[in-house]
Amino acid sequence: MRAVKMAPAGGLAWGPWVPLAVLAVLARAALALTERYPALSLLQQERHRQRHGPAGEWAEQYSAECDSSFLHFHESDCDIGGSSSCESVLSLNTEKILSQAKLLAEQKRFPFATDNDNTNEELAIAYVLIGNGLYDEAIRHFSTMLQEEPELVSAIYGRGIAYGKKGLHDMKNAELALFELSRVISLEPDHPEVFEQRAEILSPLGRISEALSDLTKAIQLQPSARLYRHRGTLYFISEDYATAHEDFQRSLELNKNQPIAMLYKGLTFFHRGLLKEAIESFKEALKQKADFIDAYKSLGQAYRELGNFDAATESFQKALLLNQNHVQTLQLKGMMLYHHGSLDEALKNFKRCLQLEPYNEVCQYMKGLSHVAMGQFYEGIKAQTKVMLNDPLPGQKASPEYLKVKYLREYSRYLHAHLDTPLTEYNTDIDLPGNFKDHWAKSLPFLIENYEEQPGLQPHIKDVLFQNFESYKPDVQELICVADHLGSMMQYETPGFLPNKRIHRAMGLATLEVMQAVQRTWANSKVRMNGKTRLMQWRDMFDIAVKWRRIADPDQPVLWLDQMPARSLSRGFNNHINLIRGQVINMRYLEYFEKILHFIKDRILVYHGANNPKGLLEVREALEKVHKVEDLLPIMKFNSKTRDGFTVNTKVPSLKDQGKEYDGFTITITGDKVGNILFSVETQTTEERTQLYHAEIDALYKDLTAKGKILILSAELGEVDAVCNLILSLVYYFYNLMPLSRGSSVIAYSVIMGALMASGKEVSGKIPKGKASIKISKYISSLVDFEAMTAPGSEAFSKIARSWMNLKSISPSYKSLPSVSETFPTLRTMIEVLNTDSSHCLKKSIVVV
Repeated sequence: MRAVKMAPAGGLAWGPWVPLAVLAVLARAALALTERYPALSLLQQERHRQRHGPAGEWAEQYSAECDSSFLHFHESDCDIGGSSSCESVLSLNTEKILSQAKLLAEQKRFPFATDNDNTNEELAIAYVLIGNGLYDEAIRHFSTMLQEEPELVSAIYGRGIAYGKKGLHDMKNAELALFELSRVISLEPDHPEVFEQRAEILSPLGRISEALSDLTKAIQLQPSARLYRHRGTLYFISEDYATAHEDFQRSLELNKNQPIAMLYKGLTFFHRGLLKEAIESFKEALKQKADFIDAYKSLGQAYRELGNFDAATESFQKALLLNQNHVQTLQLKGMMLYHHGSLDEALKNFKRCLQLEPYNEVCQYMKGLSHVAMGQFYEGIKAQTKVMLNDPLPGQKASPEYLKVKYLREYSRYLHAHLDTPLTEYNTDIDLPGNFKDHWAKSLPFLIENYEEQPGLQPHIKDVLFQNFESYKPDVQELICVADHLGSMMQYETPGFLPNKRIHRAMGLATLEVMQAVQRTWANSKVRMNGKTRLMQWRDMFDIAVKWRRIADPDQPVLWLDQMPARSLSRGFNNHINLIRGQVINMRYLEYFEKILHFIKDRILVYHGANNPKGLLEVREALEKVHKVEDLLPIMKFNSKTRDGFTVNTKVPSLKDQGKEYDGFTITITGDKVGNILFSVETQTTEERTQLYHAEIDALYKDLTAKGKILILSAELGEVDAVCNLILSLVYYFYNLMPLSRGSSVIAYSVIMGALMASGKEVSGKIPKGKASIKISKYISSLVDFEAMTAPGSEAFSKIARSWMNLKSISPSYKSLPSVSETFPTLRTMIEVLNTDSSHCLKKSIVVV
């Protein structure tokens, strides 16, 4: 016996005696409970606290099985009011605490119970205090017991749990919790739950490898569905999706009814680009738990990545029907709507998100962006300023929105100042400071020396007002409907590309304006560009599309790279695309992996033929077994120079100087010991490379203009065919040059369509979804820029492009359409037409059919 036992007041029996020290603790506990909490479930409040604190990360993600203690970090799977073994602790006074502790002690339902009933009674009281959130009281009680019995394992363990639950934001608590749990492991090394608890302390501290080691040890001691699930979570956080998938699969084999594990199994597919498998897993999770909001949210995101707007909308909507205040779903749905071009609807979701979470940076940034894109600059800049004021704490990593917002605010001010200035009288690439453009295009922090801010909003320049479709004249309505149709012809039907009706309209109008400008040029008319009247050059033709692409989405810096500061160009400006990073696959380019792989294998043989002729046969045999990019990693070991990776450069043949070649793009492959790889392509825009491509494009444009003028006078079939090939060849070099920081692909394709229309030919075929068989030497995929970049020459690209374009004679009705540049001469008029709802176009026939 540790203390004199006395019968407690109130007539509650706890064996024959209760220690005076315990009564004192309970008295303080009861007082604290009365002061701190209203009369509702304390455990529910504790769960809520854990979910929003750093130590409760898993509590939100996972639920433990009922065989674990009620004071376990993980939230119980059992419903409140369910089985007695999983009841929530509702203590509001001393009697209830004693009653619960008595039941706990009798059933030995706490860790490391002893054979001594009196010791178990005192331990149980401390554990009940933990369950009620009274961690300091519990720590004091455990400490008193440890003074008398320093190696009482249950007290050491309980004190470690209490320190952990106090909050890991305080490193002292974390260190004390880890110290106590490590003591338990040294005394009782064969208990998996202790390793699991220590892992849960380590993981939010960023000590993932140590946490993984602890979970692996726990699994070795006693495998369980929960342990595999938890370890899978950490592998998932570490972006080791393949290993995470294996753990989630093992967990599901031990217990198939785990909607959370099924959800995360789906997410491991999602991040590896296996969207159809991910969707099946999300649907399976919903079969197990019909009201699973996160599964609906993830399903919506998977459909969004597939480009299936309707299915994504349905899934997001089902999540919101279950909880209309689910912030993540509102945020994701809003972003999808923005990138679909439905800015009004997107704005509603962002505003609702901010009502629920006023400091949500993503929703605040997207709200500001949506307002600016619609020409509502006052509200837009107000929202942007709120993001700017949310400085990260010392040592905290700044959010992507915080890093981008000052660029957006400065660009918004510039747009507002030029709302009513004729577009022909200024040039954005010249007006914006060079370092600003360079930093913005490279997504660098806004640290620009001697930067002079754009003027603030000027009161006399009003926001853009909504323009009804019916307010436009009939011929302009027809122009808008034709533009919508043309823009939809540019949509990529491949995973990762969501249809954007705002981009469709903008690039459809760009196509028509290019057509009209090229026709005027071939008729010897001059154009007004950048404040000057002159004959149109090839860059002017592309600038028409650039201005429409810029205003359709002001979030993206669509800038000419050769207009960057000289220092930036001398270093080389890279357009970089990760195809695979680690285990994360860029699903947009999945169709091209096989084609690039064939190219790499050919280049490897050439390399080893020149540098390793003796080992060429071995390399050739090894390459025959290469069927996917990952299979290339062992090939690297054949040569010391390629052991850590290698690069392969493509070449672009010149039409102007036969036999001459230009640098195309660079393919890079590197790998690590566990099989993670970096598979990327990039183009490096240097001043020398740019000049070479410009000379090629200049020569083609000169030839195109000459033949175009002949075509105006004599529409012979041979001339039309020659003009079409020149247009496609010119754009072939544009694609390989990649002269813009963003948007090169759709800009170039709108120029192709517009220039072809000027020649009397219209694109009637859509960009295809898939590819034909390589065996018949015809590879048709769905990304026009990659078709140009991987084609062996301009003639091959022209042949591939024409195979799907299905060129036909242009409709005479195009001639009656009003001038795009005269109808929309300012930014204000451009934004107005992009904002206009044209659902009426679906009800009327379009003249281009």
